[in-house]
Amino acid sequence: MKELQYLNKYFAKYKYRFFFGIIFTIAAQIFSLFTPELIGNSISAIKELTQNKNLTIELITSALYKNILLIIGTTIIAGFFTFLMRQSIIVMSRYVEFDLKNEVFNHYQRLTQSFYKKNRTGDLMSRISEDVGKVRMYVGPAVMYSLNTIIRFTVVIIYMYNISPKLTLYTLLPLPLLSYGIFKISTVINKKSGLFQQNLSTLSSFTQEMFSGIRVIKAYAIENYKTEEFSKLTKDSNEKAMSLAKTHSLFGPLMILLIGLSNLVVIYVGGMMYIKGDIPDIGIIAQFILYINMLTWPVASLGWVSSLVQEAEASQKRINEFLLIQPEITNQVEEHTEIVGRIEFKDVSFTYEDTNIEALKHINFTVNPGETLAILGKTGSGKSTILSLISRLYDVSSGVIKIDENPIQKVHLDDLRNNVGVVPQDAFLFSDTIKNNIKFGNENATDEEVIEVAKKAVVHHNIVDFTNQYETILGERGITLSGGQKQRVSIARALIKNAPILLLDDCLSAVDTETEEQILNNLMAFCDNKTTVIVSHRISSAKNADKIIILEDGKIIQKGTHNQLVVEDGYYKDLYFKQLSEKEIV
Repeated sequence: MKELQYLNKYFAKYKYRFFFGIIFTIAAQIFSLFTPELIGNSISAIKELTQNKNLTIELITSALYKNILLIIGTTIIAGFFTFLMRQSIIVMSRYVEFDLKNEVFNHYQRLTQSFYKKNRTGDLMSRISEDVGKVRMYVGPAVMYSLNTIIRFTVVIIYMYNISPKLTLYTLLPLPLLSYGIFKISTVINKKSGLFQQNLSTLSSFTQEMFSGIRVIKAYAIENYKTEEFSKLTKDSNEKAMSLAKTHSLFGPLMILLIGLSNLVVIYVGGMMYIKGDIPDIGIIAQFILYINMLTWPVASLGWVSSLVQEAEASQKRINEFLLIQPEITNQVEEHTEIVGRIEFKDVSFTYEDTNIEALKHINFTVNPGETLAILGKTGSGKSTILSLISRLYDVSSGVIKIDENPIQKVHLDDLRNNVGVVPQDAFLFSDTIKNNIKFGNENATDEEVIEVAKKAVVHHNIVDFTNQYETILGERGITLSGGQKQRVSIARALIKNAPILLLDDCLSAVDTETEEQILNNLMAFCDNKTTVIVSHRISSAKNADKIIILEDGKIIQKGTHNQLVVEDGYYKDLYFKQLSEKEIV
């Protein structure tokens, strides 16, 4: 249970619920033990009636009625305390589940881009849902039934020992066999449970990718191929699940066998002791049989509880693997930072750890507040990497990035990102209304502000043509909209944030040149006092920028203004005349 020790902090947090749960469990077990004693007394009373002629039926009947009422009363009280026990411990487990899911989710948000490149979405989902669910079963039912079993065993054995130490010893002889059987089976369950959970993550990842890429699958007519892949995965999952279920199924028969042996021991040994006079009353044998059968469910639950613990151990290990990963990007300052918008790259180089690709090599440039920098270059030249470094999604491998004369690591991370508006290359929209997708940049924005930025992004006229206009619910990842509409909604989202730094990553690639010109004119007016960095493949998006740099293989090969570069032999001039001939420059 090494991995499950991580949950101790939650037991400490809900210690009062846990403590009262133990108290209620003890009370429930004490009251439940009155029943065997009262039944034993009733059998003894009936036996005494047959042997003692001075006793009347009315007197025995009165005693039996009294015992029956006491049995009903103690059973009701025991049931009430059992209810309180469940309310304390099971409800506690739900609180722990809530806290753990939030902890995992918050940790996911803190982890960096490199983490998400290495791990699949389905696996992340499996750990926060399936694995946390398994852990809850340990914190709730497993802990509750373990306490119930321990307390019941303790109280029952004390009662039995006080009645007859010798008979108690014989009755408990099968328990070592039970303990050994549980240990061996639990070891197998732990291993099989881990394999099953890993396979479940693989299956979740596959289905998530299937649903996300369903348009590509249909376009290439590979439904049958993907169905075969899915069948193989589900078959493997089924085999692992059945193997685990078969191991689980061994517990029930083993428990029943050992309980049955204990009953036979009680009847045989108890009967011999009664014949010899070692037990004064035959009602004691009845009591012992009831005590043993009272242990049937706790003993039988040991197997179930053990499997819950083993599964939770395997699941918590998978959760801990992620929780123990420390984010590479952390906030290194406590004081908040006021950001104006000056950006400076000084001899910046960057290499992606996962691919070992050196994306940037000794980059130097400065963008002052109110200026616009355009970055052009071929695919893979490092343009988007520069934007990622400005947002501090990664830290540089060497060199320094300064924001308002402060090294970027000395800028409060939340303040940095709150003061940067980003329009990514691959526009991502949530499955929500168009209005809420735009307000994602500013939750407190009014409807009038939403409409205003939509007009600046030249998407308002498209939105009002929809049946529900701004209340239109988008499909997953904005699938309801066209590529150009998604880009423009994403631009509106960044504009409504009204941040001093605006980063546009080839965000006009899916719009026509006329619409592009409208958006750029609107952006020029809107970004007059903002630091703007535009990544593009089009001269039309870069020509009005204050500064332009050209990247190739991570290096700056040209820099200047449009007028300077258009007369200088090189990439920019060649691209200009090529696009001019294609009538892309307005």
